[in-house]
Amino acid sequence: MDNEFYMRKAIEQAKIALEKDEVPVGAVIVCNNQIIARAHNLTQTLNDVTAHAEMQAFTSATGFLGGKYLQGCTLFVTLEPCVMCAGAAYWTQIDNIVYGAKDEKRGFGTVGKNLLHPKTKVTGGVLENECAVLLKEFFAGKRK
Repeated sequence: MDNEFYMRKAIEQAKIALEKDEVPVGAVIVCNNQIIARAHNLTQTLNDVTAHAEMQAFTSATGFLGGKYLQGCTLFVTLEPCVMCAGAAYWTQIDNIVYGAKDEKRGFGTVGKNLLHPKTKVTGGVLENECAVLLKEFFAGKRK
């Protein structure tokens, strides 16, 4: 599987979020080398703190597959999932999570314990700089 190719698709989703003045995080879910879900943050648009890109992608992917489990699938997301999204990933039993930028403050890796399903494999740092720049520029603009 081409991690960079699919991460670029997630970055496209992050840019859509940016256009909506949402925190620019994007996600895609891939199953059998096919993108089955594309999503981005919608917390402002939906007035819903749970409307993270990953949560939107999980809902879309399970709808596409017709079941609640995402075994055989990979989540590509531009930012390391938070604790909430990692918990949801656990329940989906997703095989792989590939993320771009590390979230030093709120990423699931900061809590010191594994929140993911034991079979879920994680790869971080894919196109990390490209993913991080979107976020840094967004928040720098908010501070002006």
